[in-house]
Amino acid sequence: MSVLFEEIDSQPSALGEISLRRRRIPVLGERDIYEVKLGDEFLMSSMFVEAEEALSRLGLASVKGEQLRVVVGGLGLGYTAVEALRDTRIEELLVVEALDTVIDWHRRALVPLGRILNEDSRNRYVHGSFFDLAVAPDSGFDTANPGKQFDAILLDIDHSPTEFLNPANAGFYTRQNLSLMAEQLVPEGVFAMWSQNLPEPEFEGLLDSVFDTVTSHVVSFFNPFQNCESTNAVYVCVK
Repeated sequence: MSVLFEEIDSQPSALGEISLRRRRIPVLGERDIYEVKLGDEFLMSSMFVEAEEALSRLGLASVKGEQLRVVVGGLGLGYTAVEALRDTRIEELLVVEALDTVIDWHRRALVPLGRILNEDSRNRYVHGSFFDLAVAPDSGFDTANPGKQFDAILLDIDHSPTEFLNPANAGFYTRQNLSLMAEQLVPEGVFAMWSQNLPEPEFEGLLDSVFDTVTSHVVSFFNPFQNCESTNAVYVCVK
């Protein structure tokens, strides 16, 4: 196996084979790049993390108060969760992840940020479907404490509100189900969501029907593969 590429782990999952890989691209210098693939599809790369980090920064910037309780939907390579924990106001962070393989990569520190998350007592991994827990406010994200409300919910799972990691996720993006999720937010709590696409007016209208205020942010970052700027979006909604 070339030192420029290594498959660290590969496991079956309900969505297909999921694999963790590490590579080096000589033109980018002595930098390990971590990638996650689901089947033949690239899910995420440590090459581009600006928007994942911006999800936490932009979302939490709109949250008032101290001793915050926050949910992150989707663990991935951990960048959204670690960026959230930089906010010293956070008292409790629940990271909800449907694939136990991904949680295991972090617990075993097979990914660079796993050790940071493992050593922070504020962080807790929750193995489960974000979308199932989101629409069950009576039990909620913290099933040991039914009905608990949170100051912020930060979501980074699907590619966009119209392009889904799993077709079953499409049912979440409705007024009814977004409203059920919003019941798990405190008054003036924040829901923020990442998208690989620019803001979509139809989805903004849907969010407007559930939340008091909706702000869409465009996050730009340099793409060395294409030698140009790329853009993602972050929606920030206040209850």
